[in-house]
Amino acid sequence: MIHPFKTYDRSTDYLLPPSLTDWLPKNHLAYFVVDIIEKLDFSGIKQCYSPGGAKAYAPEILTGLLFYGYMTGVFSSRKIEMATRESLAFRYIAANQHPDHDTIADFRNRFLPQLEKIFLQILVIAAEMGIRKVGSISLDGTKIKANASRHKALSWGYANKLEEQLKVEIKDLLRQAEIANQADNEDKGINIPEEITRRENRLKAIDEAKKKIAARAQERYVREKEEYDQKMKKREAIKNSGQSPKGNPPTEPSPEPLDKDQVNLTDEESRIMKVSDGGFEQSYNAQASVDVESLLIVGVHVSIKPNDKKEIVPAIKELKKLPEFFVEAENLLADTGYHSAANIEECLKENIHPLIAEKREKHHLSPNERFAEPEPLEENATAAQRASYRLKTQEGKKLYAKRKTTVEPVFGIIKQVMGFRQFMLRGYEKVKGEWRLVAAAWNIKRLHKIAVDMA
Repeated sequence: MIHPFKTYDRSTDYLLPPSLTDWLPKNHLAYFVVDIIEKLDFSGIKQCYSPGGAKAYAPEILTGLLFYGYMTGVFSSRKIEMATRESLAFRYIAANQHPDHDTIADFRNRFLPQLEKIFLQILVIAAEMGIRKVGSISLDGTKIKANASRHKALSWGYANKLEEQLKVEIKDLLRQAEIANQADNEDKGINIPEEITRRENRLKAIDEAKKKIAARAQERYVREKEEYDQKMKKREAIKNSGQSPKGNPPTEPSPEPLDKDQVNLTDEESRIMKVSDGGFEQSYNAQASVDVESLLIVGVHVSIKPNDKKEIVPAIKELKKLPEFFVEAENLLADTGYHSAANIEECLKENIHPLIAEKREKHHLSPNERFAEPEPLEENATAAQRASYRLKTQEGKKLYAKRKTTVEPVFGIIKQVMGFRQFMLRGYEKVKGEWRLVAAAWNIKRLHKIAVDMA
């Protein structure tokens, strides 16, 4: 028996539904994006447009396309332009308009600074939905690849070697030019002035790169010298107490660049950083503060430092930008990479209780170890000791355990589901704006899930 299949005819003319709102199923993310966009204030962006000339695409259209693109893994302006024709969701957000890729790219580059206000406006909308309390914040960072290859990096050692080689080549070319002039017979196989100019330009580029490497080495020296002086003071205090310090004394840092110190020629502000798979990539350290209850990102910043030791202060600075009607954060959860006495003091100064792990805890503890309360603290305990003590209590352990179920899943979804593993833009300032764009896209995506669950 032949199975009856539905008939089809690709030559038949079809008409799309007369209303754009009939294109997608109910509760589709694209509808929610448009609802959010219509509630945002774009007056600051619109004021930047001149009244004359051809009519521009509305900022609401371009912002909506960028938000939906970053939510669904479409980051390229060319692919977004293509999607306005091929994807019903993008076509709906674009109101059946088709901005070209140059327009989308220029808009993204030009108005990144204004995204900070839009990011905060989205949190205001979250408050209107009932999310007003920011009780506990989970802070973490993730390495995101820069729009630059680590193979385009120039190290101090190789720069010096290449510099000497180019100088020798220039001398040789000048000697060839002199011989050619004396013989009154120019070598037709090589344009000596052009070759000399090319090498001189490369020398200038190398000199600029070396200056940047030397400046970074000086910054590192200041940081390492401060740490060295603190260690030496501790050793001296131990000696003065009549005891012998353990281990060898630390090595005094040098202000001179190391041969391995480098700068990337494509994005000089990015850095080589160790990534989760154990390798090294040209990256930025993207930081996010996530509300434990709602999983909304309430603060973001970007660092060029490979570790997180200095990221508490900028994170708190971002939290202080939250709208006034948000209840201030009570607890800050962070892993061992953020632990230091200075960071704990900074949190306490801002009336935030730090739950920052001092060291990695053992796994598979016995029931007695897991549920035992720590010995009471001494009355003269320091702030760092009190913070460490709270982390050992059952209440502290229960609260700290939420860290892995908040910020880490958010990073996982951003990288694996939304597909954002590399910045599209170059340079520290633009990368900061793009990371805020990613965070805003995540928040809208998260609010959509909350709204669907509440319906």
